Amino acid sequence: MTKRIISLITLVLLCFTFATAYAEHTDDSSYIYDYWSSANQSLNAFELSTVINSDSVEGLTLGSVDDVYVHGDKIYIADAASNAVDVLDTNFNLVKQIKIIRDTEGKIVVDEDSNKQAILNAPEGVFANDRNLYIADTGNNRIFVLDINAVDETGENSYPMSMVINKPDNMVGSTEFIPSKVAVDNADRIFVVVKNSTEGIIELNTDGSFSRYFGVNSPTVNLIDFFWKSIASDEQKAKMSKVYAPAFTNVETDSDGFVYAVTTDTASEEMAFRFNAKGENVLRKFGYSKILGDLPTSATDSSKSTFADVAVSDYGVYALLDTSKNRVFLYNFDGNLLTVFGGKGDTKGKFNTPSSICWMGNSLIVGDSKLASAFVFNPTDFGALVLDAEEMYFNGDFDGAAVKNQQIVDMNANYDHAYVSIGKNQLMRDNYKAAMDNFRLGNDKTYYSTAFGGYRNLLIQKYFWIFAIVFLAFVTWVLWTEIAYSRKQKKLEEL
Repeated sequence: MTKRIISLITLVLLCFTFATAYAEHTDDSSYIYDYWSSANQSLNAFELSTVINSDSVEGLTLGSVDDVYVHGDKIYIADAASNAVDVLDTNFNLVKQIKIIRDTEGKIVVDEDSNKQAILNAPEGVFANDRNLYIADTGNNRIFVLDINAVDETGENSYPMSMVINKPDNMVGSTEFIPSKVAVDNADRIFVVVKNSTEGIIELNTDGSFSRYFGVNSPTVNLIDFFWKSIASDEQKAKMSKVYAPAFTNVETDSDGFVYAVTTDTASEEMAFRFNAKGENVLRKFGYSKILGDLPTSATDSSKSTFADVAVSDYGVYALLDTSKNRVFLYNFDGNLLTVFGGKGDTKGKFNTPSSICWMGNSLIVGDSKLASAFVFNPTDFGALVLDAEEMYFNGDFDGAAVKNQQIVDMNANYDHAYVSIGKNQLMRDNYKAAMDNFRLGNDKTYYSTAFGGYRNLLIQKYFWIFAIVFLAFVTWVLWTEIAYSRKQKKLEEL
């Protein structure tokens, strides 16, 4: 009977473990993953504050929101359906609508080749820096570079054309030049995502000339196909379908000059990238799940997150916009998951067809192409603490970050990452015992082992005199017993 009871209890525990091995969450909840890959409900870090669409902004007529970008005090929205780029201020008032490209004298630019007026056609991408506004004029296979600082007689930005980038004459490869997204780094190198490119991101020089294809997007390996191709003849290989590198979907740059990229192609081995100057993916993944996005939510659901866009803050926190589950995933520089919000639907805080995401200070703007709206999410009190802690830690204010993280765990005791951050600060101060406690609460075995090693060394140093006395006493006893034994043996020999 006892064995049966034990077997039944074991079976129940196994069933419970199997059931909780998958993420259990609803579209209405904000959540984070713990060490056991279970989705724990968390406090909302962001809340919807403003909706930007034709109904909420006077004079704005949005047909779609294909890209959104914030620079300075301006919000730029690429609207492919209306063939326009709309410029708003940070109070969400329409400042200007760009449809026709003009020169510095206010005259309409005429294309030299076609002798037609320069009018936007289905622009899908927009990017801005201190000097220029870049528009991916997708329908016309070109990129417009506009002067962002030029003003007209009324003092408003006039955005005259500085340069137009058509397909570079020195461009190699089979990729067609159909710009969809564009980003520029701090050295004015232009990175362009074109539609259906299997050769990578196009890197252009400042003058618009072709530099190289940038970044490697490796496809997932099908072991069965790999096996057959390894034993097939050359004729058989020629008839087999070729495997191409998955295309990138979007591109972004950070303040350090690194290039972030994402893809929605499920054939891709990775879904998010941070490329260094060599084009190597150096995105850090030190979080629990080691993957980005959602884990499977059931035994029959093996789908993975695919990302339409990425937004990077000045302190390493980046947001990934998932088009598979219509959610936003927020990670810090090390790849630790900070929060998740959003979901599928047409209700408040949900997305239908999310297309783009960007930072506006510590707020996030998410564009939805089908709903023709941009949603502004402001951080809650909890979210503000999380972002403040990350910014302080990234900038070297470890004590300030520890204070913020303590406030975070006071609000949300399930927030493992905050415990680990507190433990790191204590570890740097050689407060190993307290660090061990926080690493244990945060389920971080690696840092717990480091803190335990430091704590052990401290104990050895503190009580070394006891160990020394015991050791000397032991040595003395051994020597004494040896001497006594030798004397005894000598006496026996004399007898």
